[in-house]
Amino acid sequence: MAPDSVNIRRAWMLLVLLMAAVWFGNLEYRKLVRPDEGRYAEIAREMATSGDWVTPRLNDIKYFEKPALQYWITAGAYRLFGEHHWTARLWSALTGFLGIFFTAFAASRLFGREAGLLSAAVLGSSLLYTLIAHMNSLDMGMTFFMGGALMSFLLAQQDAASAGSNRLWMHVAWAALAFSVLSKGLMGIVLPGAVIVLYTLIERDFGLWKKLHLFSGIALFMAIAAPWFIAVSIANPEFFHFFFIHEHFERFLTKIHGRYEPWWWFIPVLVAGILPWLITLIDAMAHAWKVDESSPLPNPLPLAGEGAEVSLRDVRTNRFKPKRFLLIWAVFIFVFFSLSGSKLASYILPIFPALALLIGDHLSRIDGRRLFWQMLPVAFLAAAGLVLAPNAVRFADNELARGQYAQFANWLLAASAIWLAGTVVALLLSCRDKVRAAIIVLACTSLIAAQILLTGHDSLSATRSDYAIAEQIKPHLRPGAPFYSLEGYDQTLTFYLKRTVTLVAYQDEMAFGIAQEPHKWLPTIESFKQAWVGQPYALAIMPHATYQQLSQQRLPMRVIARSVDKIVVRTP
Repeated sequence: MAPDSVNIRRAWMLLVLLMAAVWFGNLEYRKLVRPDEGRYAEIAREMATSGDWVTPRLNDIKYFEKPALQYWITAGAYRLFGEHHWTARLWSALTGFLGIFFTAFAASRLFGREAGLLSAAVLGSSLLYTLIAHMNSLDMGMTFFMGGALMSFLLAQQDAASAGSNRLWMHVAWAALAFSVLSKGLMGIVLPGAVIVLYTLIERDFGLWKKLHLFSGIALFMAIAAPWFIAVSIANPEFFHFFFIHEHFERFLTKIHGRYEPWWWFIPVLVAGILPWLITLIDAMAHAWKVDESSPLPNPLPLAGEGAEVSLRDVRTNRFKPKRFLLIWAVFIFVFFSLSGSKLASYILPIFPALALLIGDHLSRIDGRRLFWQMLPVAFLAAAGLVLAPNAVRFADNELARGQYAQFANWLLAASAIWLAGTVVALLLSCRDKVRAAIIVLACTSLIAAQILLTGHDSLSATRSDYAIAEQIKPHLRPGAPFYSLEGYDQTLTFYLKRTVTLVAYQDEMAFGIAQEPHKWLPTIESFKQAWVGQPYALAIMPHATYQQLSQQRLPMRVIARSVDKIVVRTP
């Protein structure tokens, strides 16, 4: 291997190592925030502590809203490395990182090596993808497996794929679909299946179904996905209706979870989430439906009739069209969740690998001048961030929050400055027609800016995490002493205290589990008061207003900790 080639490879390896350090570097720094990070960290903690790997529990109450894969992985990380912020977030960060590499691999096989590199750069620097990859939620794991399944399908169906390659990648796709279902439920197979059906209907490519290896694929899927569903249903007969009916059909069709937003809500989420590649995305999608005439034809050409070769036109018409498939993938999932009665920003994350492939392929053929004009709006956005960052304090609704937002404003300034500097350098490089260098610089600085933003978010933890109040409570904990939580449940508190609490006059997402085990809660404040006065030693956490009411009723309490919205008391 030539010395120049060796040096280039070493430079790329060094860049990957540096980006890995940036990617994983702040997982431990930030406190867990409510609600998702605390919820999924605590479910895994209780699983690791109890040794019950079948029935997930939140606050020692059956919790069947999601499957168990991420709980297993996180509980295993706790047992190996301890219960930390970074182990709680490890699965999201790891699947996000691996997703970048698989996207690069798929893009390289489909569109060429340059497109693979640029697709990875796009995905790893897209704002929403980066943010969700560093939060403890279930969406990144599902995105990794769903995206892996659909990209494996693309690799299996490409025109150059041999019978053996088709078989291999379809079985990878079926396995990934099983893990997608174990990550977040039926959406893990329903959405990819719908994308494939839509593609075959639109393209009238029904012969594609002959290459799905349905019998062996379904057998592999069931072998991976079915055992846990069978085991949890045997242990908990009530599981089936709640999980498959309530959590899927009712969540999608109704506003039962209180997450209703208008149909257009995901549009600004996508606009901000795909930054800094928004303009390039619009350009790429505008060209995605066209058949790529420059892509290589299969060799030898397929035969038609009695030994006569088909025309080039027929071959191009009937061949598999990966860009159209990617466009259908992205548009369908986006529309599907836009029509849903339940919306969270992270729901559209599974479209990001498809968008990265489309953008990466488009960037591999773009010239410096066109790239310059597509990056220029990013510079204005970064400059606007510098100007507007100090105004972050306006979001504060009390004096404590005002101080926190003032600190966060400094992090916003730093992130905007890094982003602006990187964009300016990228613009200069694009002017010199150094397209790859410009894209890499913009991608790296966008990732760094996002990580600075995430790190700075810890400035707001006093009002979004229970770490501080848990530290005040810990000296007062005694083994076996009751701990009551009145009219609320603080999602991160039990993780930091390493123990559960008894809910009082509060159910919310634990209503179903409480209905199965009603002895694990107290339904009214009056029942709490009776239990409280009979305890030799107990603790309770409650809103300020509830504390004032109980004080006026002369309930014996001694304040031991307080936060902006909660007070913790013990028996005198």
